[in-house]
Amino acid sequence: MNEPEEIVWQGRFITAKTRGKWEYVSRSRGISAAVILAVHDGAVVLVEQFRVPLGRTCLELPAGLIGDDMHGEAPELAAARELEEETGFRAERIENLGEFYSSPGMVSESFHLMRAHRLERVHDGGGVEGENITVHVVPLTELDAFIASKRAEGCGMDVKLLLLLGARMLG
Repeated sequence: MNEPEEIVWQGRFITAKTRGKWEYVSRSRGISAAVILAVHDGAVVLVEQFRVPLGRTCLELPAGLIGDDMHGEAPELAAARELEEETGFRAERIENLGEFYSSPGMVSESFHLMRAHRLERVHDGGGVEGENITVHVVPLTELDAFIASKRAEGCGMDVKLLLLLGARMLG
């Protein structure tokens, strides 16, 4: 990998790059994301929203960009802000569980997995103007059936949902 990295195209949020024969995408301006694992009274908080690249809605853990409006924003602050905007839940404490890479063979994007502790519902959620987020609070005991029903409706599934399904898949 001695070849230089070349920028092919750059937008406000993503940059297409090449290095030798490799083509990949990164977030522009050093932006990363916060993905929030929020469990409240034995139920996980999920969001559903239309995703243009998929052309359909997608079921996901709540998430948002870190530093898209404020350079140097702490992941914990971004996670708290996004959790409340998207879901209407406020966390007493946000714990950073580490940085992970979404699809390292194609995208250099990373995200910080955050755990929200001691949640309080402060409003209905739904995101900021134009996001049209639907909030789902799904009992963990009903998660498999809920995901199957959303999949049957044609809803896409974010890979990070494997976090919730993983242990059961191994047994």
